[in-house]
Amino acid sequence: MKPLILLTNDDGIHSPGLAAAAAALDPLGELLIVAPQEGQTSMSRSRTQKHGNDGTITKTSVQYEDFTWEGYGVKATPALAVIHALYELAERPVSLVVSGINYGENVASCVTVSGTIGAALEAAEKGLPTLAISQEIAGQEYHDFSAEVNFSAAIHFTRLVTEKMLKDALPLDADVLKLEVPLQASSESRLVVTCQDKLMYYQPQVQTRDQLMGTQAKISYLPSKGEYSAADTDAYALAQGWVSITPLSFDLTSRVDLGDLADQLGTTALKEEK
Repeated sequence: MKPLILLTNDDGIHSPGLAAAAAALDPLGELLIVAPQEGQTSMSRSRTQKHGNDGTITKTSVQYEDFTWEGYGVKATPALAVIHALYELAERPVSLVVSGINYGENVASCVTVSGTIGAALEAAEKGLPTLAISQEIAGQEYHDFSAEVNFSAAIHFTRLVTEKMLKDALPLDADVLKLEVPLQASSESRLVVTCQDKLMYYQPQVQTRDQLMGTQAKISYLPSKGEYSAADTDAYALAQGWVSITPLSFDLTSRVDLGDLADQLGTTALKEEK
């Protein structure tokens, strides 16, 4: 029996990036395609059921070129779409979860904001191997589903990495693999494993108000193209035009020496008994 692969995203069930991921995964297993009914970008791992996220499920179709798959749109955040998929729609155990292909890069510190990553973390919490894929785009049209975005390289590397994940278990503490595909990447592009950069990659731009109180102001975010803070990171790889894989962990504990911190605070560090 083919492995059951859950495919989801944060851009919504009608995203061409989701359809491109389906094309990448189709030869590798049976697809269960479940995604938010509408775009839910920047929702991270939100579980809110407000603002119309009432869990309504609608059967639809997902099409890429001459191929068509059955899919389900859910009025839910990316994380909750995963829950509906695993607890209601999956008729047998899921072998792997793939989130993407996202319109726009998810590098550096924005991983804590991304709905693509949020959906992946929701699945990984259930013990499932998970891959999150993002495609760099030229401008800032993250919600417009531009037909000019070429997903061919992302399809190639999604299939390549997924094939390996289905074959071998991920190392301990690699709860999610994050795959970033640069704008000009091809199937021949270099593939590297990186750390997550700490760079504030998306810079906030606050709209100027006529007056501070009682008026609205939109906040937009400009990507820091070509910038990075270290040469072993996802942002560095993106700047070089390299495809990167970054392992992400649920363990957000700082790498500070706990004993040193305890001494500074005048207390003791809890250590596991052996």
